[in-house]
This record gives sequence, C-alpha cells and structure tokens, in this order.
Amino acid sequence: MYSELEEGEFVENIENKTIEELAEARHSKNTFEVHEGGLSFGERLADKLADFAGSWTFIIIFISVLLSWIVLNTILLFGHAFDQYPFILLNLVLSCIAAMQAPVIMMSQNRQENRDRLRAEHDYEVNLKSEILIEEVLKRLDVIEKRQEDILQTLQRKSEITQKNSENCTK
Repeated sequence: MYSELEEGEFVENIENKTIEELAEARHSKNTFEVHEGGLSFGERLADKLADFAGSWTFIIIFISVLLSWIVLNTILLFGHAFDQYPFILLNLVLSCIAAMQAPVIMMSQNRQENRDRLRAEHDYEVNLKSEILIEEVLKRLDVIEKRQEDILQTLQRKSEITQKNSENCTK
C-alpha cells in the first residue's frame, strides 16, 4: 500500500484540495433548494401529506369526520345505521388510514433527516471556510504588526542618529 510518508502526503493533499475548493467558493448555497431540486413526485407527495397530517386543519377535519360518523350512525340513522355501535367499519377505516399514514410520515422524516444532514454539512463547510479565512487574516495582521515594529525601530534609530547629529552640530 502506502508508506507512512506517502499516506500522510496523500491526506495532506486531500486536505489542501478541500481547503482550496472552500476558499475559491464565493457563493453560499441554499441547502433547501439543493435538497428539494432532486425530489421525485412520490417524495414531494409524501412531504405534503406529512405536512398536512401534522396540521391543525387535519386534526379538526378528522375530529369532525369522527363525530359526524358517530352522530350519523347513533342518532340520525337510528335503526338503519350502516355502521352500528361498536363502529367496526369506522375502526377498519381508521386502521387503514393509520397503516398508510405511518410509512408516509416515515418517508417524510427520512427526507427531513437528509435535509438536516445537508444543512449540517453546509454549516461545517461555512465554519471551516470562516476559520481558514480568519486564520489568513490573523497571519496578515501578524505580518503588518511585524512590519510596523520594523518601521518603528528604523524610525527610532533614525531619530537617535538625527538627535546625535543635531547635538554634534550645536557643539
């Protein structure tokens, strides 16, 4: 395989390449658009169904249908009810809805997990790029500080020489 040196160089080259790619990237990306761009019809449908199933609208409609079903079969159609108490047909319908709703919600949660992973990767890239740029700025500030110290020392030496020359001229 690789010797330790070659392997270390290989890893360093990958890191340098990643750093260069991050430094060259000038535009942020919207992870939501990146994620939503490649969705199939089924995935978009699953997301919309899960969004609806987790809303107050769904809860209110669902409770209304249940209460209507019960009132219709116990009071309004007394004696001619199509689903008498204990509402076995209603139980079957609810079980079917739950059986279909659970996988759809799971699919949507998986999609959300992928979206969160993309967002975390993007956040990591942004943080890494920021860290690299901050380190670069700090290095440049160190260089500027060193140059200023050199200029200050040069000015102090010139000031001392000028002061000595002026003292020699006055004598």
